[in-house]
Amino acid sequence: MELSERKRRILVAIIEKYIAHGEPVGSKTLCQAFDNKVSSATIRNDMAELAQLGFLEQPHASAGRIPSQQGYRYYVDTLMNKRVLSESEQRAIKSMLSYRSGDPEQLLEEASSVLAQLTKCATIATTLVDEEATISKVELVTLGQTTAILVVVTSKGIIKNRVCRLDYPLTDKLITAFYEVVRSNFIGAAINSVSTVTLQNLVASLGDRALMLSPLIITLAEIVHEISEIDIVLEGQSNLLNIGSAANAQELLEFLSRREMLKRIVNEQKHRLNVVIGQENPHKELKNSSVIIARYKIDGCDAGALGIIGSTRIDYASLIPSIEYLTGLVSSLLSDAIE
Repeated sequence: MELSERKRRILVAIIEKYIAHGEPVGSKTLCQAFDNKVSSATIRNDMAELAQLGFLEQPHASAGRIPSQQGYRYYVDTLMNKRVLSESEQRAIKSMLSYRSGDPEQLLEEASSVLAQLTKCATIATTLVDEEATISKVELVTLGQTTAILVVVTSKGIIKNRVCRLDYPLTDKLITAFYEVVRSNFIGAAINSVSTVTLQNLVASLGDRALMLSPLIITLAEIVHEISEIDIVLEGQSNLLNIGSAANAQELLEFLSRREMLKRIVNEQKHRLNVVIGQENPHKELKNSSVIIARYKIDGCDAGALGIIGSTRIDYASLIPSIEYLTGLVSSLLSDAIE
């Protein structure tokens, strides 16, 4: 939809002033924004037309105007001038992301926490999953005669571990037999190839060793299955308490506890950057919220997502560049760590 230059400027001014102050914007305020070069009557007429087109709403008869969700959509798609992050702001974000361990999941947790601090919104990230990832290393760390920790590392740098308890002592002979099975059946295997059927066939092929090796093999399979499943990292849920009414905040918090629903929401967002405003969300709990999701990559391939859930009155022009920069930083750090 084409708007005149003046109507575009009026719409931008209303949206940005409402985002900044949370109060309806009147014609007198806009006159000042135009240095009193446009009359109050002209501005009121333009505001009325913008309301008829669905871009503005009036909370009550004597109030100024506020953006509608359609107004926010037009602003984000057509009118918004994204703020450019300064070099000092970029350095500050880098310093907040103190990634040292080499564990991708820790990086995503840190990135989600940093994003919550930057945006004052709830943040959501998906853990790293790549269907082409393979098992690159398995380590058995003994803790006692019948207890050990199994550690699995994938070709994409994911590290998972789990405690395993056995009914038999972990002798050198048993450990050697386990590593033989791992080398023959797991190292180099795709993480999504370890199925119930393959495990049953493997155990059946072990003969007399099956009884003693089964707990270790089952634990290894459980770790691999956990790696193959996308998980959700949530941070900043308390920021939602500042959004709208207490009832709406409670509804949002309950919604965020539904992990499978959140996974679907993130997986539905396929573009590099996705901005979903208010009732564009298919879930009623998000009807007064905006969801911004950016995809992160590893070596140029889509690997997961990082984003925010906040009020429709968020500062899109400032937050979107921060999300894009942080996502690019995560992509770079993950690619370097895996190399």
